[in-house]
Amino acid sequence: MFGPHLVLEGYECEAKNALSDKLAVTNLLAEFPQKLDMNIILPPQVMYYDGGEIPEDNGVSGFVIIAESHIAVHTFAAKRFFTLDIFSCKPFEIEKAIKFIGDFFKPQYCEHKVFERGREFPRSIGRAAHIVGSERAQLQRELAEV
Repeated sequence: MFGPHLVLEGYECEAKNALSDKLAVTNLLAEFPQKLDMNIILPPQVMYYDGGEIPEDNGVSGFVIIAESHIAVHTFAAKRFFTLDIFSCKPFEIEKAIKFIGDFFKPQYCEHKVFERGREFPRSIGRAAHIVGSERAQLQRELAEV
């Protein structure tokens, strides 16, 4: 497998101010990777979103690019809701990640799913060459039979 992808949603967050605070979310994304033994390669990019005609959609969206992939968060302050994604090319402690985010936004409850991304991703050039070579040999055998 290439790596886990955590999709986390938090409902009825008690830390409502954190959901609308661009600096707080920036600091969260600056600290979070280190908590998971990941390495930032691009500082957090965070923006406040003005929902316009739908003010209850106001919130903060941000991401941080890590050597292992990325972490992204979207908040909806009036709805006391957030979503978070962590995709990493290396395993990480899912429960630790959920707890860290839960301590920050303080949701009444969360839902999450973990996907195994790239289940057939070859971890090495040698393995990839072997797979491609085997596929080519099989194709040549099939063409010879025609």
